[in-house]
Amino acid sequence: MTTKRRDFLKIAGASALTLLAPSLFGPAWAEDAIVIPPGRASGPTPALSARRWAMAIDASRCKEGCTDCITACHAVHNVPDFSNPKDEVKWIWNEPFSSVFPAEDHPHQGKAIQNLRIPVLCNHCDNPPCVRVCPTGATFSRPDGIVMMDYHRCIGCRLCMAACPYGARSMNFRNPRPFIAKINPDFPTRAKGVVEKCNFCEERLAKGMIPACVLACKEKAIVFGDMEDPRSEIRLLMETRFSLRRRAHLGTAPQIYYIL
Repeated sequence: MTTKRRDFLKIAGASALTLLAPSLFGPAWAEDAIVIPPGRASGPTPALSARRWAMAIDASRCKEGCTDCITACHAVHNVPDFSNPKDEVKWIWNEPFSSVFPAEDHPHQGKAIQNLRIPVLCNHCDNPPCVRVCPTGATFSRPDGIVMMDYHRCIGCRLCMAACPYGARSMNFRNPRPFIAKINPDFPTRAKGVVEKCNFCEERLAKGMIPACVLACKEKAIVFGDMEDPRSEIRLLMETRFSLRRRAHLGTAPQIYYIL
């Protein structure tokens, strides 16, 4: 063996030992290098998991003028508050019954229904058109049904916005960071030119916590759970109450259910 070859093998062996050192000796930065897949908890609290996450909203329980779910969601997810409505970014918001269910609206609708302000958000469809049209894979469906956004892969083409029949996606036409009242360090801020939407609080589920909107609702109007589990609260609710889904005739299979 030549001297040069022997020296090379020594250097290579030392490099390999350096790479293995984190697993052998466990330095502080070793844990930070671990990539945790969505839905898996990194701490002692087990992640919440489901075969198919879904949400039910009992609009009859929503109090007039209440925006607790909106405030909580937008605070947790660093949603900017632009003064110009044209720049508005929203994950969850209220709309009148006639806008949410235009096919069910008619001139003789009772005032109680007409006056309802119903929370709306991304429907996390089983057949999401936004996923089909995205050219970069920035929006995709998880096995548990959550429709996700990868902000780093979004090129701002807005095809997903055009494809969504629910208007559930928002574009950051301006830098959103200066318009966030108090930045939550536990959730990433977005950049100009990026589309965003509700993510069913997947980052909270990974830590064993329910979505922020569900937690904030004092009237218990929002139920979240596994639609594939016959014992879950949401499934039991579906079996005992009449519910509607938005524009279900389009074949998107939305997973937000409304009880009126």
